[in-house]
Amino acid sequence: MPSRFADVKLGPPIEVFALSKAFQNDPHEPKVNLTVGAYRTNEGKPWVLPVVRQVESKLATDETQNHEYLPVLGLDSFSQAATRILLGPDSAPFLEGRAFGVQTLSGTGALRLAAEFLSRILHLDTFYCSKPTWENHKLVFSNGGFKNIREYRYWDPVTRGVDIEGLLTDLKDAPENAVVILHACAHNPTGCDPTPGEWRRIADVVEERKLFPVFDCAYQGFASGDLERDAAAVKIFVDRGMELICTQSFAKNFGLYNERVGNLVVVMSSMKEVVEVKSQLTLIVRGMYSNPPNHGARVVGTVLNDPDLFEQWKAHIRLMSGRIKDMRTGLYERLQRLGTPGTWEHIIKQIGMFSYTGLNERQVEHIMDHYHIYLLRSGRINMCGLNENNLDYVAKAIHDTVLRFPTA
Repeated sequence: MPSRFADVKLGPPIEVFALSKAFQNDPHEPKVNLTVGAYRTNEGKPWVLPVVRQVESKLATDETQNHEYLPVLGLDSFSQAATRILLGPDSAPFLEGRAFGVQTLSGTGALRLAAEFLSRILHLDTFYCSKPTWENHKLVFSNGGFKNIREYRYWDPVTRGVDIEGLLTDLKDAPENAVVILHACAHNPTGCDPTPGEWRRIADVVEERKLFPVFDCAYQGFASGDLERDAAAVKIFVDRGMELICTQSFAKNFGLYNERVGNLVVVMSSMKEVVEVKSQLTLIVRGMYSNPPNHGARVVGTVLNDPDLFEQWKAHIRLMSGRIKDMRTGLYERLQRLGTPGTWEHIIKQIGMFSYTGLNERQVEHIMDHYHIYLLRSGRINMCGLNENNLDYVAKAIHDTVLRFPTA
């Protein structure tokens, strides 16, 4: 009997993980990994936040802790605290109970839960994401039931910044009730964010066209070191009384990558339907993974709800964001000293973990093949992969490559 699996086609590799594996298998020295979005110290090592170590040690000796199932919608003390730091403790929707959080399997799980709810329960079928965007957005929303996948302009290759006029034009052309995915801060992959004034213009269009905003907030505090600044775009929409969903990830800002700590925030205009909405989210979660894991959410919830631990954590995110800013400055200054052709100011104007360097695919190929510096073919690099030991090497590689293969 022939195998039922005989016609299964080989799926394409996931670029970022394939490159990371290639880096690990590469015996060449020196080599540099600028691919996977994870924080690294100046020594190139993963960093477990001291406040996380402290809480984990305390939880390990707490005899009241057990391994019972969490509720389907997760640990409420975590979800409420996560929603509070996003919207602010004085937020009217939060205080009035018409904004609530649901614990999810990190930011990706929150996006999938949002997609299924919007598609199956609200019967929305069109979503817009930025061009470019995080590669998983399209896959998650299409798997979540959305049929029409569209893009709005975002990256301007000439200015190496946000194409705000193109963005606004595309959203003005979007059909009513289309879902629009917006990056709350530290846009992935470009590192370019709209200004506060531009965010207000975006909100104008979203409101006028009756679009449904979904904010992806994966870097609050990690981007600028300031929790309020990194949530400012979301608050512009909330303060206008707009209904929205925001997906939060605590992978980057807590360094809890493998604990999958996420939160889905729903902001509604009325409390009347909160119970009904929660009931439908409950059924979707039940049919996907039943209920979420405890450990990571317990760690984050403990920190967010303890004033002393909260202050320690804020110091940690300032340290991480500060090191990234230093690496941006370091790379920019070295390229300037070398006289590298082209403009590189965008490196220090961008924010967060990633930088869209502007390098083209031929240049990227040469840098990987000749210098064993691994980056995405789009030219996106993880600034955390840079440190004082490899900055000169990376800058020289970019300089030599741009000279050898000038941008057309």
